[in-house]
Amino acid sequence: METITEARRHIDNAKGFLKNNARKQDGLFQDPKYVKIAGHTAYTGVLLALNEILPGTNKKTRKSVEWYQKELSALDKKMLSHFITSYQLLHLNMGYDGTKSVKIANVGLEEAEKIIDWVETRLTKKEMKNP
Repeated sequence: METITEARRHIDNAKGFLKNNARKQDGLFQDPKYVKIAGHTAYTGVLLALNEILPGTNKKTRKSVEWYQKELSALDKKMLSHFITSYQLLHLNMGYDGTKSVKIANVGLEEAEKIIDWVETRLTKKEMKNP
């Protein structure tokens, strides 16, 4: 469960960047630099968690978003939807575009937490079956 702790730490760090550096005013962030940092940090947390349960992610090669989508579609369609949303909001809207919308950031972080919780639940069940 060390990986889950690390993934959650990424989410907490992303929230910290937004709270302490992005300067929220009237529902908008004022500094897109920190929104970008937060988006990349949170998305990395999602990938860390997913890499713990998806087959073939132990190799040192980088996987594409399409690979994650294919693997998740075989496991859980609902989680696939959460992943697509987190990819769009965290990686693209925040990480690349530096969106100023606080609402978009909040939804992206919520989606990331859902994915991490799901991975943690699956790992816990797996550990219970194989003590």
